[in-house]
Amino acid sequence: MITRLTASTLLTKSYRLWSLAGQSKYSVAMGDSESSKSGLSLRQVLDAIHSFAAEELAASWDNVGLLIEPMKPKLIKHILITNDLTEDVMQEAVELGTDLIMSYHPPIFAPLKSITTRTWKERVAASCLENRIALYSPHTSFDSVKGGLNDWLAEAFDLETSRPIEAGVDPQNGFGRLCTLKTVVSLTEAVRLVKLRVNLPHVRVAHARGEVKMITSIAVCAGSGASVLKGVEADLYITGEMLHHDILDAVHQGSNVILTNHSDSERGYLKVFASKLTELLNHSITVSLSVVDRDPLRIVKREISDVVFFHHGHSLCCSNYKHCGTLAKVSFPM
Repeated sequence: MITRLTASTLLTKSYRLWSLAGQSKYSVAMGDSESSKSGLSLRQVLDAIHSFAAEELAASWDNVGLLIEPMKPKLIKHILITNDLTEDVMQEAVELGTDLIMSYHPPIFAPLKSITTRTWKERVAASCLENRIALYSPHTSFDSVKGGLNDWLAEAFDLETSRPIEAGVDPQNGFGRLCTLKTVVSLTEAVRLVKLRVNLPHVRVAHARGEVKMITSIAVCAGSGASVLKGVEADLYITGEMLHHDILDAVHQGSNVILTNHSDSERGYLKVFASKLTELLNHSITVSLSVVDRDPLRIVKREISDVVFFHHGHSLCCSNYKHCGTLAKVSFPM
């Protein structure tokens, strides 16, 4: 017989920063106050973005570029950058008076057959149109470009060499990064460096099969990197998410794996790009980072009230006794 004791307040203790942000300013702005901004045309803003990462760098399957454009042109004075354009971020954009949303992931990927209030993606598209907010997505063009997302993630380490795993026409650009380290590190130290880079208290780790070795090489692909990393010879794979069997393949070939959650491997780079975009636009536009954008998954630390207990006669044995230190110490009449 099993008795499960669950804290009713567990989920309410998860990260809900957006509710606090709604009581003050929504986003983190880069640069001067918006009132001092003169604004630029949408074309001028897009030219600045493309000067950093051309759309041609994106994967052929991707849907990057300008996804929504208002019918009546207007000056762009405020840009909101987000990893995912959720309904919460859309509300944030409207309340901020945003003129352009840069969503790293394209919210319009599969074709929309209608724009109604029926599904959340339709509602987001309708809200952009109704509020005359342009929508742009760079996605894999940012993954590919030299100095982009994958370089940012790899530079959590002190690198000796770095090159794309799948090089593009220009060999400096391409998908994933295969790197050698200037100084070898332990897996424990690698985990610490990745956690610092992506600003997370916890990550998931799979240990390579066989003898424990120091890390001399890493293979990096932000987001869902299994298809890029598969078969690559490196001591450590770093990505956001991988399927179970891809992880098994990796550890059996001798590669450790660190997973951060999909968008948590990407989101930190947006702060870097926001500063870069502000410079590219000569500080003529307010560039903000969304404060309500976050990965939908959180690793929740187990509490004593969430532990499964097994009945042994009239005592309860904690199945997680190594964590909480209680073994057959709690007794209840049955």
